[in-house]
Amino acid sequence: VQLQASGGGLVQPGGSLTLSCATSKFILESYAIGWFRQAPGKEREAVSCINNRDGSTYYEDPVRGRFAISRDVAKSTLYLHMNNLKPEDTAVYYCAADPIPLRACIPTWDFWGQGTQVTVSS
Repeated sequence: VQLQASGGGLVQPGGSLTLSCATSKFILESYAIGWFRQAPGKEREAVSCINNRDGSTYYEDPVRGRFAISRDVAKSTLYLHMNNLKPEDTAVYYCAADPIPLRACIPTWDFWGQGTQVTVSS
């Protein structure tokens, strides 16, 4: 399962970044797919997921209203648009997929990409 995350970097507080996850059309349309993150010294946590049955989205409370998950099936890419970034958003961000389409948005999925570092600092 191909999951190639990119787009991370250093950004000032209040700034924006868009992460991309290159995958396959089959994965985007058939698997549960989403974004997770792991900050230094902390456990991996969910950020946002897409329910591929009805296209509904889920966001963890710390990012709701600031982040937006989307997918472009034609480009076989999952995105995470991040706005109003805060220092506490600093983490390695991973895209992940699971063959159970309605799998809960928790960091125990089967397939993981390599992660991309996001650092929010002035």
